[in-house]
Order: sequence, then C-alpha cells, then structure tokens
Amino acid sequence: MQAAVVPAKSSSWQIKDVPQPQPGPNQVLVKMHASGICYTDVHETLGHIPGDFPRILGHEPVGEIVAVAPGVTTRKVGDRVGTAWVQATCGRCEWCQRGRRNFCLSQKSTGVNLQGGHAEYMPMYADSTFLIPDNVSYEQAAPIFCAGYTVWSGLRWADPKPHERVAVLGIGGLGHLALQYAKAAGFETIAISHSPDKDKMIRELGADEIVRDGKSLAVAGGADIILSTSNSTKSMVDSIQGLRPDGRLVTMGADAEPLSVSLMDLLMKRLRIIGSQQNGPEYLYEALDFVAQGKVKTIVETYPLAEAPKAYQRVVDGKARFRAVLTM
Repeated sequence: MQAAVVPAKSSSWQIKDVPQPQPGPNQVLVKMHASGICYTDVHETLGHIPGDFPRILGHEPVGEIVAVAPGVTTRKVGDRVGTAWVQATCGRCEWCQRGRRNFCLSQKSTGVNLQGGHAEYMPMYADSTFLIPDNVSYEQAAPIFCAGYTVWSGLRWADPKPHERVAVLGIGGLGHLALQYAKAAGFETIAISHSPDKDKMIRELGADEIVRDGKSLAVAGGADIILSTSNSTKSMVDSIQGLRPDGRLVTMGADAEPLSVSLMDLLMKRLRIIGSQQNGPEYLYEALDFVAQGKVKTIVETYPLAEAPKAYQRVVDGKARFRAVLTM
C-alpha cells in the first residue's frame, strides 16, 4: 500500500510503498477514505512528541472496515468508523480504573506508537472506533476526531452554566469549530480575532461579537469561559483580562513559552486556568452528533494522498484554511 512516511526526525514527508497491515488481536482493518492533518503532526515530525522513526502519522483517520480479527463482535465489515488519539491502555493502572484512560502511561496512541491514518489502510483497535453517522461525509468526519473532539471536550470540561458567555481565542483550525460548537450549544459567543479580514466569515460561523484583544473583550462585558485555541502564550495571557469573575481559561493550543498569570487576578476574581485535551469518549459522540445535525461544519482543504507533502507544508506555513484533509 502507499503511505505518507516521515523517514527521520525533522525530515520531509515521502510517499512510499509499505507492506499492507493486517488486523491483530482485538483490531479491525480500515480502508482509509480521509485523514486529517493536525498541527500536532508538525510537532511529531520535529520530534517534539516522542516516537520512533520512520513513522506514519495521522490521528484524524476515518474509513470503512474491510476485515475484523477473530473474536471482534462490536464491529463488522462495511462499518464507517474513525478513531481518536488514544486507542488502547493497560487497563490496570489507577487512571484506567477511574475511567481516565488519557492519563495512562502505557497508552497506545494513533500516529505515535501505532500506525496513523496517512495511508491506504490502517489497523484500529475495535473498541476505540466510533461509528460515523450515515449523513456525515468522510471529509467532514475526519477533523472531528481531533480538532472537533478537542474543542467540544474543552467547552464541556469548563462546565458552562446557562447564560454564561463563551469567547474563542484564535479563529483557525480549532477555533472555527469552537465558535460553531459554542453557538450550537446555545451560548452567547464572542470571537477574539486579530484578523479583520476574517470578520465576515466569523459572523457566518455564529459569533455574536468580535473583539481584537483581552482589553476589548473586557469592555464588551467579558467572558465566563475563554476557549484558547491559539498557539501564542502572549495572546493567552492578554485574553485573561477579559475574563469575568469565576471565569475559566481553557488552554488547548501549545507554545514553548510559560504561561505567566497575575496571582492578584487569580485571587480576587477567583479565576481558573484549565488544561484540556480529549476528555472522554462521550464528548466525541456529542461532537459527531452536532455535525450530523448540521449545526457544525468543518472548513476543509482536501488533497489526494499523493500530495501529502504539499498539504503538510501548507499546515507548517499556516496557509491551510482551516483543516487539511488527505483523501484516499
């Protein structure tokens, strides 16, 4: 089969012929139809996330099951499925037993120590797969398995209350989905965007208001929750001045710079800084369901697998609007 292979740390992606995998115990084999490129793929390529090389990345993989291992009963040939970051864990540690598998130190993760989706075929652990609603295309479904899952999970983890206001910092690959999810959930939604050229599109995505920074957010009445999808620590710190008392900053972007926060603000306004990832499988189910209902739509650029190196470079250069998806 063909696959996009990263031969070594910091190397260019290459399209290569590699052996076609077969499903192992508790696995299914998926003929890939789409695989989203996430900025995490950049971190993995540069070696910021541990893993062996050569490697096949891609943790937004969706396709059709073409084979199942003996003993698998929950999935069948022909099912339309995808899988997320964490596929399998030890099942024995404290975190596994508490249902918080994402903290297991022995987890098997898509595109890290398991083959990713940037290939024609991919084995997946059957119990980690999610059925894709029939009316959701593969191209729309793929980014939900990371980007959509991440932002919806972040909003849910912030435990929003009725009548609270939600702001989204950074209207890009994650942010354009965060806006739609917050609006679909019924919250007054504010976009924090430094790019006036995006204003028309941001309004169409459901933003009730657009501000440029934390100060203007405060002037506009502030927000109870800020979903930070930006990779800029400076922007995150700036946005905090727009948080209302008991406000929560949910960080989902990554930057090498440390986050410095005024202790006086934390104390007097009783603020919370929440680190968030993919916080539970029920949130992925909900994220897909919003797409099936037509309330959330991913803006994607699609590329054939053969053009994976080109698509990856567009993500590196920040030129993809808003999610780059490989199609097979």
